[in-house]
Amino acid sequence: MRTFRIPFKAMASACELVLAVESEQQAQDMAKLAIEEVQRIENKYSRYQPQSIVSHINAAAGLQAVQCDEETQSLLDYANTLYQASDGLFDITSGVLRRVWDFKNQCLPTQESLDAVIQLIGWHRVEREGHSVRLPECGMELDFGGFGKEYAADRAGALLAAQGLSHGYVNLAGDMRVLGPKPDGQPWVIGIQDPRVKGKILATLPVERGGLATSGDYERFFEMDGRRYCHVMDPRSGQPVTHWRSVSVLAPLAVVAGNCTTITMLKQADGLEFLEVCGVTYLAVDHNGVVHGKNPSHASEQSTSAPLPH
Repeated sequence: MRTFRIPFKAMASACELVLAVESEQQAQDMAKLAIEEVQRIENKYSRYQPQSIVSHINAAAGLQAVQCDEETQSLLDYANTLYQASDGLFDITSGVLRRVWDFKNQCLPTQESLDAVIQLIGWHRVEREGHSVRLPECGMELDFGGFGKEYAADRAGALLAAQGLSHGYVNLAGDMRVLGPKPDGQPWVIGIQDPRVKGKILATLPVERGGLATSGDYERFFEMDGRRYCHVMDPRSGQPVTHWRSVSVLAPLAVVAGNCTTITMLKQADGLEFLEVCGVTYLAVDHNGVVHGKNPSHASEQSTSAPLPH
């Protein structure tokens, strides 16, 4: 059995499949189906794709309802679950905040412009009846970016598992679904990025299976007058969160790991309690650089002894 690494690009990100199989042809055949599934999800749910169901829903805001299939309905149900679990902080209508936050030119929005877009946020206002969904106000939007990549990683992983893969993983720009350990039974060793030193590994996690995801204030940000403004926004204030530098979570599914990291970032000082309640393995760095986790004292030594989900 050999290990093959197959890079590809999707969702504007560098991605990779790592497959331990008998032959290169087998790896290529498996990879083709997995990559096609990732591309299918991107085409169907990306707000950047004009023909996606999300684009159709957004274009009809303030007008008519849009009919959705079962898969889309299930994702909307999941979005509702996340909204409830996060006390309204995880809100897939909050993507409109990007209209006033200019990370490219590093400009702060005016309070007037913030107030205007905040009026367009509110998952509780979205109208759902049967298989239809309607945004009641022109300018409102849905954005599946908060769980789209993780969902795609899980779906690609499910297809690979259905083809018999038991050693390997899917990596969509850091959102990972691990299907099983290395062929010799050893775990894959996954590095966790230091949120303040580019290219430096803060810690490593041994992963045999499950989903791994990281959220942080270093992915898209700018600094002004000694303050860092990141892309993770509180939908109530329209302001970036400030408590956590990064949060990494290992859970049974990539989508669960990813949503735990995002909700923790959004809950700020209450995020640690949320992680403990979720019962997941985690490693989090707060705004003072203090590392929290199942065994945080060893994080700087690039190791954790937290149990892995099986």
